[in-house]
Amino acid sequence: MPLNAQQLNTATFAELLADTHHTAYHLEMRDLYSVGDETDDYAAFLRTGVPNLDPVRSFWPQWMPLVTDAVARGVVMRRARIVSEPVTDYIRYEHAITPLNLRAGEDVRWLSRRRASDIPLPGNDFWLLDGRLVQFHHFTGTGDWASDGKERTTDPVAVALCHAAFETVWERGIPHVKYTV
Repeated sequence: MPLNAQQLNTATFAELLADTHHTAYHLEMRDLYSVGDETDDYAAFLRTGVPNLDPVRSFWPQWMPLVTDAVARGVVMRRARIVSEPVTDYIRYEHAITPLNLRAGEDVRWLSRRRASDIPLPGNDFWLLDGRLVQFHHFTGTGDWASDGKERTTDPVAVALCHAAFETVWERGIPHVKYTV
């Protein structure tokens, strides 16, 4: 049963994804994230250059089942990342752990920020679910979640902007296996 308007505002992301039937698109546009669940893995990567690709460690045990369940239901999950080049240490880390996204069933592409200059983009990263709901992500300047870290809307103008932006980035993006950092 689809979530009603009240539930859309109060549901967890897991509940939103469980209510998604066709597509889940994620656009990331920052060169640095500093979210708490990645802190230890990122610090270890900076020290050693070796990514944590163990799906039962860190934040992956919560994420991978959400993706594999959605993909098993027929949801197409795509993630696109706009990055500055040369890339930051964080983007090198993110690139190094992306095989886990792929293993779970996501498709991932990368786009140089230079190739995105003429694309109308929203001001924040977002998830677009079934072309009907946008969840914007708000971060602090240092890359951690802002106190009001998420904002959801079904406004047709916002949905259309996010859909067009994502599709253009996706079309221009380089598949993960071909993108080198």
